[in-house]
Amino acid sequence: MRAREFFGIDEHRTTWKTEVLAGTTTFLTMAYIIVVNPAILADAGIPRGPAMTATILSAFFGTMLMGLYAGKPFALAPYMGENAFIAYTVTGVLGYSWQTALGAVFIGGVLFTILSVTGARSWLARAIPKSLSAAFAVGIGFFLCFIGFNTTGLVTMGTPDAPVAFGDIGSMPVLLSVGGLFLMLILLMFKVRGALLIGILATSAAAFLTGAAALPDAVVSMPPPLSGIFMKIDLSGALSWGFISVLLTVFVMDFVDTMGSLLGLSCKAGLCDDDGNLPEMDKPMLCDALATVVGAVLGTSTTGVYIESAAGMEEGGRTGFTAVVTALLFLAALFLTPVLTAVPPCAYGPVLVVVGMMMFEPVKLLPFDDLGELAPAFLTIVLMSFTYNLGIGITAGLLTWPLFKALSGKADEVPSGLWVLALLSLLFYTFGA
Repeated sequence: MRAREFFGIDEHRTTWKTEVLAGTTTFLTMAYIIVVNPAILADAGIPRGPAMTATILSAFFGTMLMGLYAGKPFALAPYMGENAFIAYTVTGVLGYSWQTALGAVFIGGVLFTILSVTGARSWLARAIPKSLSAAFAVGIGFFLCFIGFNTTGLVTMGTPDAPVAFGDIGSMPVLLSVGGLFLMLILLMFKVRGALLIGILATSAAAFLTGAAALPDAVVSMPPPLSGIFMKIDLSGALSWGFISVLLTVFVMDFVDTMGSLLGLSCKAGLCDDDGNLPEMDKPMLCDALATVVGAVLGTSTTGVYIESAAGMEEGGRTGFTAVVTALLFLAALFLTPVLTAVPPCAYGPVLVVVGMMMFEPVKLLPFDDLGELAPAFLTIVLMSFTYNLGIGITAGLLTWPLFKALSGKADEVPSGLWVLALLSLLFYTFGA
């Protein structure tokens, strides 16, 4: 079989050049995880150097599998949110070891693998109504915008009376962020290919020239070894009765984050069918499950589909080759971490804002004339950002959609799978939220 047929280049009306550009853009947009994830896991006691290697390898494995097996342009890496839950709640507040926390991640990955292979996971995903799928996309967009504005410094933490505030517009990093944001928007307006990537590179160069960011000390370095964290999983501790609430929380957070990201990204990219479902969803979900298992073995937290994949999709990426390019760049990152980690927040922050803006489009699919569907969609969107937790927003929608249908006498319109998801969401709020 020819490579063009294998990846569906002609079927999706794309080109090799477009796919390479898309994969590179996705990588640069999410490359921050190479630094941020180890920094967070270090607070849980996991050594930062080995955690960086584990982060890169889990991202490479999951993303490459997504490209070659599922044929989708989604990139995978350790989730933000799940890593913080492990570092600051499981180990920090509850006092469990990071080995026990990784045991919960491993068990969750195994369970998801079984659910994916049997088709149960996609059966649940197909129960999601179109209004919630659209809400997932819009909510993820708002969430990305909020992260982007925080990353650039345009929005900062405020006071208890006003939780957020306008940043220091006079500082060089913020000025560069504003310049980078407008550059990207102007290039997009004139339909320039590679607009986001050009913006990242141009803003990075400006940051280096003005001294707002430091040049890397080296170009190439050997990756830190995995010794000390590889296969350090405490399964017996994770299966203890007192740890059940943590295990359930890890399970539900991964399920709703992956499902929301997949449906939201697919809806925005036009990959869904007429019913709002992603064809052959079992495949990307299996990739996500196996990546979580491998990530836990390597020594990192839950790995799954990244919403930053939208950056590459905005550049035209539509096939698995986009993911393959991203995966290969993650592999190269093992030896190029000094250069990649030198890309400053003022360069990649604006991309998150632009992509978030683009993901606002599915709002037109929301049924504004039906409050019973609009209210759950609205709660999904706003709670994703206002709680700074995708899982909170998604589960709010999954819980209230069937509830409003039942209250309006339309319980027969609720798929059985959605009742299951509502129950899981209720358990999530009961034990973990």
